[in-house]
Amino acid sequence: MGSIDGYIVRTTFGAFLMVLVSLTGVIWITQALRGIDLMTSQGQTILAFLGLTSLFIPALALVIMPLALMIAVAYVLNKLATDSEIIVMNAAGLQPWRLFRPFLTVTTIVSLVVVVLGFYVAPDCMRRLTRWDSEITGDAISNILRTGRFMQLDSGLTIFARERRANGELVGIFLDDRRNPAERVSIVADRGVVVKNETGSYLVLEDGNLERFEPGKTDPVLIKFERDAFDMSKFAKVTPTYNAPRERYFHELLWPDPNDDAYARNEGPYRVELHERLLGPLYPFAFVALTFAFLGAPRTTRQSRAFSMASTIMAVGSVRIAGFAIAVLSLKNPNVTYVQYVLIACVVLFSAYVMRNVVIMEPPAGLVESLNKLTERFSRRLAPS
Repeated sequence: MGSIDGYIVRTTFGAFLMVLVSLTGVIWITQALRGIDLMTSQGQTILAFLGLTSLFIPALALVIMPLALMIAVAYVLNKLATDSEIIVMNAAGLQPWRLFRPFLTVTTIVSLVVVVLGFYVAPDCMRRLTRWDSEITGDAISNILRTGRFMQLDSGLTIFARERRANGELVGIFLDDRRNPAERVSIVADRGVVVKNETGSYLVLEDGNLERFEPGKTDPVLIKFERDAFDMSKFAKVTPTYNAPRERYFHELLWPDPNDDAYARNEGPYRVELHERLLGPLYPFAFVALTFAFLGAPRTTRQSRAFSMASTIMAVGSVRIAGFAIAVLSLKNPNVTYVQYVLIACVVLFSAYVMRNVVIMEPPAGLVESLNKLTERFSRRLAPS
């Protein structure tokens, strides 16, 4: 790799990382704010909150990385043109295809990262997210109970807790169980905590009293205990036994289990997810080629690049939106899926033609003249008399 290639690769990769971290951080914050109730209403720590919400990041990066790469390439090309470096390179005999090579190197690296994220990391994180979310929200005490209020978990079962401490411990617990017609049980405990193991979910009570009222007896049975457990398993949220399309590894989508009932009932989302994984590494090449086609040609500083920049944004945005639309349509019609591959092939071929013939993307002369006349007319009207 020569000095020019190294310079372009370093600059492009640095800009790409900056854009990727910025966009991912902003979108992650908006998603993380939706789960803020993990700390406020369910008594989770800040580490649990950050750990749970950070599992979104690989899935977000899969969508953001091609766009971040496009922005980075556009920035570097604009910088090279502003400093007249593209013109100097072209005058020295460096053809556009040769200038495109370092950008292709960065694109290949990004595409490999997309493969790793899409084929393994992202689905693995989504599985962990689903499992962790089920563990957090699956407890009736964490999900239903609101401190300071009497809550009815079941017909004849009422629970109350005065407050919840920062570590998740409940203080001032009252339980009234009338589900069994043969007896009534009331429990008062100083504190308690939810404990889960392989046998189920339990509310472990400490330092309390139990009163058991039986029919035909005037006096209740009083029991003082230091530690007791109340079974809460029947109120726990049931975790799905199947993995959603985004939680499937690539090989599970490519070779689905013939005995998988979830796949057999609704094959469309799994098929769409499979092609999204296959298309993911191709979008960076399409976006970078399209960006270079609009901005990579040498031009003088008198030639405006604003039209080319705006055209790049519109073209890349249109291609990505078309990809999303085709994916939605392919849910019912599997043949529509292959239109995305045709679309990406057309984008690459168009970009290759523009680069080979060094076509400069400029607005039509008639449009420029009309805009100039319109600007001049407004300037005369706004000018002081």
